[in-house]
Amino acid sequence: MPNSPAGQEIIAVMKERGWIPSSDTVTAAPLTGGVSSDIWLIDLPSGPVCVKRALSKLKVKDDWFAPISRNAFEVKWIQAANAVIPNAAPDVLFHDADAGLFVMPFLNPIDFSLWKSTLRDGDARTEDAASVGRYLGKIHTETTNDPSIAKTFQTDEIFHAIRLEPYLLATGVRHPNINHRMIELSEITAAQHTALVHGDVSPKNILIGPDGPVFLDAECAWYGDPAFDLAFCLNHLLLKGLWNRDARDDYRACFKALCESYAQEISKLNDPTIIARTAHLLPGLFLARIDGKSPVEYITDTAQQDLVHDFAPSFLTSPVNHPIDICDAWYDNLKTND
Repeated sequence: MPNSPAGQEIIAVMKERGWIPSSDTVTAAPLTGGVSSDIWLIDLPSGPVCVKRALSKLKVKDDWFAPISRNAFEVKWIQAANAVIPNAAPDVLFHDADAGLFVMPFLNPIDFSLWKSTLRDGDARTEDAASVGRYLGKIHTETTNDPSIAKTFQTDEIFHAIRLEPYLLATGVRHPNINHRMIELSEITAAQHTALVHGDVSPKNILIGPDGPVFLDAECAWYGDPAFDLAFCLNHLLLKGLWNRDARDDYRACFKALCESYAQEISKLNDPTIIARTAHLLPGLFLARIDGKSPVEYITDTAQQDLVHDFAPSFLTSPVNHPIDICDAWYDNLKTND
């Protein structure tokens, strides 16, 4: 199959920069990915690799723009994370900041399963969730108050454009009764500058490999509030309860395992406010994945959406200080509504 124009463009960049010999015959096939980047499988004579190129306009219904410079910050996050935990993210084989793309190894699905897919299928293992929490907590702990990390990841404007505005602020506009709280959560989050944040810790961006989790898609990287990462990930373990009813007890157990392993890892920081801010953010992000600019694609049933609409506001107006309290209330609520 001939390469598409976009595939030809990517190959041309790699040949111009000398990463691929100009004489090599190379094919590029698009892969499914998120809304913010194009991802390509490049078949080289030496074997397959993946190329990720950031988009200036994201692939969602609403207008949503972000600078392609975030691709370079993703590369830097990968390097920083791998310095803390080797192989916590794929290696960067080649990077072109001007083109907004980088090359990473192709991780074979035979050895690396997408956590979203295993959760969808009801294969929700607490050991996987605990390892995600442990890795995330270690990355946050080891980068806390690190002046070089703080200097490298001054990405407040990007984080606002691709996280705070489309999730918290846009959702608040659609819910006037809690808009003031969504604005407040956005401002509190933006004011925290303490650790290296991934920004998109979602099961769709986590591979479970033979040696532990591998984090993908760090283009929201920011030196900011670690509570955002934890809340963003835990949120999916609430939403999954609407996706696969039969696995609800397992999702609930995974939520607790992830939260507890994370808390244990950051205990040396002696900062209980991280867990409290996570609990405050969680209902806002929960509502945002239904009514924000990037809703989850697997909850389209109106009755299921209304369960979130009915549940989240009470925890926004009367916040609790531990995410597990929200988890227990949510899964008890689902049982009541069965």
